[in-house]
Amino acid sequence: MPDNFKAGFVNIFGAPNAGKSTLLNLLLGERLVIISPKVQTTRHRILGILSDPDYQIVFSDTPGIIEPKYKLHQKMMQQVKSALEDADVAILMHDITQPLEEFEKIGSSLKLKVPVILLLNKTDMVKDKSTIETEIKKYRDRFPGWEVLAISAQKKTNTDKIMPMILKALPQGFAFYPDDSISDRSERFFVGEMVREQIYALYDEEIPYHTAVLVQAFEEKTTLNVIKIDIIVSRETQKMILLGKGGSMIKQLGINSRKVIEEFLQKKVHLELFVKVRPKWRDNENYLREYGYN
Repeated sequence: MPDNFKAGFVNIFGAPNAGKSTLLNLLLGERLVIISPKVQTTRHRILGILSDPDYQIVFSDTPGIIEPKYKLHQKMMQQVKSALEDADVAILMHDITQPLEEFEKIGSSLKLKVPVILLLNKTDMVKDKSTIETEIKKYRDRFPGWEVLAISAQKKTNTDKIMPMILKALPQGFAFYPDDSISDRSERFFVGEMVREQIYALYDEEIPYHTAVLVQAFEEKTTLNVIKIDIIVSRETQKMILLGKGGSMIKQLGINSRKVIEEFLQKKVHLELFVKVRPKWRDNENYLREYGYN
């Protein structure tokens, strides 16, 4: 390890649907975290580890910052708080098409004492490109100590400038994880997240937000993995929607989920999905603990 080796936690914050998970996947060069056009997709703090002979960056994707309505939301915001406490560098993301005033609530409330990189995301959604420089100036004037960069994580516009900014701010230190680590989470965790991502893609309105996914069995056999998963919902009517007429929707969910899980594990999968009703699980401490929201 060279004397000037750099290592640290680079944690990503922002409102729901600002593009945090898309950015993390892009920086890692791997599709590690789930993404969806729907808000509040990320519920857990997920570490993504990028190792190089000269540095190790431990990226952290965090849930979008919201006013909590349920105990589930409170747990999500506790993970944001924990990421604030151990950050060496903070990346803040904001949708450039949204007003500065909307971001100020978040930017001011975080009270960051580490180097900050503010990424004004979704420049591909801006019709008049001449306004981008004007927007950058507004944010630089409001937050003079921060690096400000306008990007499109989706289209990879200007994203090549992010890593040099991070490495400039990253402290010297020792690696936290072995070189071959890509996350602190298990395969089992990511399998559950992949099923949850397919729920976001397949179902409309409130269903994804009332759903938890619990991997009950993950059995590795010689030729295939046998995986059994409980999908938790709040009401019987939601269960009926999840199942669909004659079980058509749950069958499609199984097909879609098995495909992405097999790509991830590089192995054949036998997947069984079970839908269970747990009333008000989002406000039940015991259920939340059981479903991994510690």
